[in-house]
Amino acid sequence: MTNLQPIEDHILVKPIEQETKTASGIVLPDTSKEKPSRGEIIAVGQWKILENGNRGPIDVKPGQIIHFTKYAPDEIEITEWTQKVKFLVIKHSSILAVEK
Repeated sequence: MTNLQPIEDHILVKPIEQETKTASGIVLPDTSKEKPSRGEIIAVGQWKILENGNRGPIDVKPGQIIHFTKYAPDEIEITEWTQKVKFLVIKHSSILAVEK
């Protein structure tokens, strides 16, 4: 999908945007949208730094849906096939949960 490969304990995520309509059918304006805090993992770095300073494996993999802290990600915008695509780069420690 993309040529980007995160380094160290960084994770490349495609954000999953919030619904723009409530269950009752009310359309939400763009100003009420919050930053995404959920996304699909596209690529992961090779290792994370453990508390003792050693390197350890990253326990998430591409394809998983994760929840992360709202203000943790850095945005990257790249052009693929003449279309701009937005990705987020987060650190492993910013992941709050993995959906099963």
